[in-house]
Amino acid sequence: MSELINNSEKRKELLKHMILQLHQGEAPVEVRNRLVDLLRSIPYNEVVEVEQELIMEGLPEEEVLRFCDIHTAVLDGSIDVSAAKSYPPGHPVDTFKKENMELRKCTEKLHAILSDLSQWKTEDIPTNFLKIKGLFNSLSDVDKHYKRKEYLLFPFLEKYGITGPPTVMWGKHDETRLLLKSAHEVLQTGHSITLSEVQTVADLVLIPAIDAIEGMIMKEEEILLPMCLDKLTDENWYQIYTETPEFGFCLYDPQDEWTPTLTESMLKAEQDSTGSKSANYIQGEAIRLSSGSYSLKELEALFVTLPVDITFVDKDDKVKFFSHSPNRVFERNRAILGRDVRLCHPPGSVHIVEQIISDFKSGKENKAAFWISSFKGRFVYIEYTALRGKDNEYLGVIEVTQDITQLRALEGDQRLLSYEKR
Repeated sequence: MSELINNSEKRKELLKHMILQLHQGEAPVEVRNRLVDLLRSIPYNEVVEVEQELIMEGLPEEEVLRFCDIHTAVLDGSIDVSAAKSYPPGHPVDTFKKENMELRKCTEKLHAILSDLSQWKTEDIPTNFLKIKGLFNSLSDVDKHYKRKEYLLFPFLEKYGITGPPTVMWGKHDETRLLLKSAHEVLQTGHSITLSEVQTVADLVLIPAIDAIEGMIMKEEEILLPMCLDKLTDENWYQIYTETPEFGFCLYDPQDEWTPTLTESMLKAEQDSTGSKSANYIQGEAIRLSSGSYSLKELEALFVTLPVDITFVDKDDKVKFFSHSPNRVFERNRAILGRDVRLCHPPGSVHIVEQIISDFKSGKENKAAFWISSFKGRFVYIEYTALRGKDNEYLGVIEVTQDITQLRALEGDQRLLSYEKR
């Protein structure tokens, strides 16, 4: 028996046989026990090879997708990743895993809330649903994580002949997106739901969405990412690294930069990514506007130095830019880039955001102002302005925030030069 278990081909044959047993309806518990007893640990690359072979042998991808969660649960904890390659801080794999850590923090908090349903009182439902909604808002950021896999990782795997697993995983992404959408819909009804209905909502909608995200984390860390480290070159990873900011980060803003040894082709790719893709900016030249020009270095310094904080939300309601002054009023990090602006606000204030966006898009309004008289001892002024093109088409929203505490305290005149003491 030990010869069978230690032989890769025999092990894969046995794994394939047991996955097919699952697909034929045999009790998952019995198959799981047999797998754990016989195989103990399965190298991650063999799991990928078996899945690819099953699809190539005619098992429909839809069928693999339908049973993906079952045989993943069977293999959970049994996959051997000890031979996986290492990676440095800031590497795309490091970023994927750090994002998974943040996603796990959210799912653990949700499990803690939902595991105590029997202790809920009717009057607790709106408050608890608001907490849950806030956590699900954070979980929805996983869409950027998935898109980076779909549009950056998967194309490289396909070039290396690995097509089945990415297709199955993309299908699971879409299932998770639908579950998250359903979760958001039911959480809107938190004020009118009964205690008996809470358990049903949790069992049918909320917990499946949480499980789907946690299951994908397992698939990534035990199968996908080790396989990608084996297959992809530094040149491949560098292309992924340079294009990642276009999709944004998920609940995490990388603090480390990854600097591989650059080959000639890598340098060309970097130049292309920062230069020729834009008609208005060519590396080494100015960014030309109708009223003047800036170098990239000057423009970066300008936004860091301005005495106001600026955030830009595009016409599709996605956060596209924020100025990163060291003295920002409200903290921002790159994890919000590409995120729906609704998910960047507490659930209790989302209706205000939606109202502003609706009124700006319709042309009904162009400006909305708010102020907070005591925010950490400061008087803060916030102004939202609709951004429109030459033909008055809606381009998005500019949020400008300013600490005006000192301005409100000014009296009289100052006509002589006097530098501010720091």
